Amino acid sequence: MGAAYFYHLTRHPLQETLPVLLQKARGAGWRIAVRGTMADRMSWLDDCLWQGSADSFLAHGLAGGPHDALQPILLTTTAESANAPECLMTVDGAVVTPEEVQALERVCILFDGTDPDAVQQARGQWKSLTGAGCSAQYWSEESGRWEKKAEA
Repeated sequence: MGAAYFYHLTRHPLQETLPVLLQKARGAGWRIAVRGTMADRMSWLDDCLWQGSADSFLAHGLAGGPHDALQPILLTTTAESANAPECLMTVDGAVVTPEEVQALERVCILFDGTDPDAVQQARGQWKSLTGAGCSAQYWSEESGRWEKKAEA
């Protein structure tokens, strides 16, 4: 049974934080699905990942291509897991179910701490997932480094 890790982004934007988390997940040997809510936003993340430094290249692809099942990191807007991930990272309030948390090694929920709607959405997800018995941790970078602030 996995756990949901909530990442409250306040100091570094998504395009800086996501690659760091992806590197860690790949370092654990996991395949990852990155789920968002809008195709254009996922295309933007795709571009950001391609523009990363050469020494930290993250092989990835956008869902809908001919090799989705082979992608170590697949950017998608659907709940389908074409690349059989062990880890799911969600952005922009994408839906996560308790069943997904329980079936995967890790679910990472990244949300923009400067957006009140995103914070409210994350609070609702926390309540829903922990209410369903999922293990969860809340991480904040407000102090300048990542600190675990809550666990359920």
